Amino acid sequence: MDRYHPPVFPRSPRLDGPDAETVRQNVRAYFHETFSRYEQLFELLACDEAYYHKPIRLRHPLIFYFGHTATFFVNKLLIAGLLEQRIDPGFESMFAVGVDEMSWDDLDEAHYDWPAVAAVRAYRDQLREAVDAIIARTPLQLPIDWNHRWWAILMGIEHERIHLETSSVLIRQQRLEWVRPHPAWPACRLTGELPRESRVEIPPGTVRIGKARDDVWYGWDNEYGEHEAHLPAFQAARHLTSNAQFLAFVEADGYGQDAWWDEEGLSWRQFAHARHPEFWRHEQGRWRLRLLAEEVDMPWDWPVEVNCHEARAWCRWRAAQGGELVRLPTEDEWYRLLDVAGVGELAADAPAAANVHLDHWASSCPVTLFAQGELFDIIGNVWQWTETPIYPFDGFAVHPYYDDFTVPTFDGRHNLIKGGSWVSCGNEARHAARYAFRRHFFQHAGFRYVVGAMPARAPDPYYETDRQLSEYAEFHYGDEYFGVANFPREMARIAVQAMQGRPMRRALDLGCAVGRASFELARAFERVVGVDFSARFIQMGAALAHSGVLRYRLVDEGELHSYRQRELAALGLDAERERVEFMQGDACNLKDVLCGFDLILAANLIDRLYRPAQFLREVHTRLTPGGLLVIASPYTWLESHTPRAEWLGGFRRDGENFTGLDGLKEVLAPHFRMLGEAFDVPFVIRETRRKFQHSLSQVTIWQKIE
Repeated sequence: MDRYHPPVFPRSPRLDGPDAETVRQNVRAYFHETFSRYEQLFELLACDEAYYHKPIRLRHPLIFYFGHTATFFVNKLLIAGLLEQRIDPGFESMFAVGVDEMSWDDLDEAHYDWPAVAAVRAYRDQLREAVDAIIARTPLQLPIDWNHRWWAILMGIEHERIHLETSSVLIRQQRLEWVRPHPAWPACRLTGELPRESRVEIPPGTVRIGKARDDVWYGWDNEYGEHEAHLPAFQAARHLTSNAQFLAFVEADGYGQDAWWDEEGLSWRQFAHARHPEFWRHEQGRWRLRLLAEEVDMPWDWPVEVNCHEARAWCRWRAAQGGELVRLPTEDEWYRLLDVAGVGELAADAPAAANVHLDHWASSCPVTLFAQGELFDIIGNVWQWTETPIYPFDGFAVHPYYDDFTVPTFDGRHNLIKGGSWVSCGNEARHAARYAFRRHFFQHAGFRYVVGAMPARAPDPYYETDRQLSEYAEFHYGDEYFGVANFPREMARIAVQAMQGRPMRRALDLGCAVGRASFELARAFERVVGVDFSARFIQMGAALAHSGVLRYRLVDEGELHSYRQRELAALGLDAERERVEFMQGDACNLKDVLCGFDLILAANLIDRLYRPAQFLREVHTRLTPGGLLVIASPYTWLESHTPRAEWLGGFRRDGENFTGLDGLKEVLAPHFRMLGEAFDVPFVIRETRRKFQHSLSQVTIWQKIE
């Protein structure tokens, strides 16, 4: 078999030993091998024009990517304190951002005064020297983990390996006359008979994925956490979908039939005027395939390379032919295939038994070459599109050195690709890798189809970005600041303590906002109803009750943000989800069904009502005999919330001060008696990393006396 076997390109190094100097030398070699291989990729460009002409409209020209990976190193090393000053501030502004492929409706046509290739090469030389010195001289204690300053070094290396792949795609899309073959990037020359199409029965099973923080291999933020899924049986195609299989779709005018395309896919197809896969060429009645630096007669037994829209359209077309549910696999199903096939991680010192990690060729190869169990190419050859939009595992956190690596892709528009391609190296080739791209994105990616009912959908990937909602989410479920206890939890504790010896069947959390006190009350009450005037607050509480997970973005400073994920299970409130319900309501005009409560909690509510006295005069009708009303208020009377004539206090009456507490006593006296004395409970609301509201809320407890 005519296979090319270059020296094994170094794998991601272990970060825990056997000793610091060995790890130092391994990281140093890993850096230089990666840096050199990336520069060698650009030797495929035959002229300077190739650097400055966009291969596709939706991406920057290649000169950007040549400089970008070096700038990334500078930025991350500065953040980690491993580099004292910038190498070239101008370059590091120009090459910093703009990597992700744009959509056709947000094209960036801005003009950039790109520097000369020689200048960027000299900049890279300076960066190489600086990184080498950092690795050689910076003290190193093992292990290198998520919180280690050396994590920034590994981050820079693995980032460049990602761009080794993405830049190779752009070179493949560049004009053929502007590229040239290179002995270090040889294409496969093997092609043969088409395999007989067949499927493998995949039995039901459980997948458990997600890395622990003490894992000894570098990982990106989205790999960490926990996820478990129980999958029913399904069938999987034995081989990746081949060029020959996809040709039938092209010849059936699949690109011209709207029925096979969803709305987003149809929009892309119309924008791109697509009639066949991106790398196919039709010349003089025959099909050819564009590789990195050449075109060859179509190898029909190689995997087809398409975007997610095209893969989905083929599946819909194929399903209509046979009446089966043909579709792309989910991420969980790909991991199930990996388990069933028994595929391990790549050996450190031997070519992979897969077309991956540049161990064989600089192109795809026949889909029949690499058997892995009963299946072929579970890993390697081309990436495989999945139906799963990327989402965070339970326990997800962003890394402070790179807080926008994954979170911007939690938008439902970036689907996961799995398995790696022939050029996937380092972290990309590890099983835990999770990369996602927009569905119109071209990668060295194809697909394997499966047959069977779609399993449960992945969790919702969205992060709440509305500032007010996010601040309330942090106030209710987030960190405690300056030693001040969580206010909604504290109010629920006070209320439950006051209820001792009384029936605790039903509670009403009035003005519940995003619901923390409602869940806390459910620890003691059989049923809790949370009511708020704001539909947005209620929606967040209801969504949390449904999923148990809350994600939101906080303002740190200006346009800088941090991201939070909170789980009810981590707060010990998972079981309480079944005992809480949320509904929208006006405290001054409550629905008739909201009655018969043993407790009503009104925390920080009355000074936000348009008629607080009306609420207080009627609230007794909602309580059972002897029931309790717990009120907390900072008495922040504002005319924007409460007309001046409706204030309960905060003014002078008959020449004397009349406070909010005075007003409560006056209005509630006919139906309540006050238990004990009023007391203050502090609360803190975070606005930015360095700005907080620190307030006091006065708490009073009232018992219904009729």
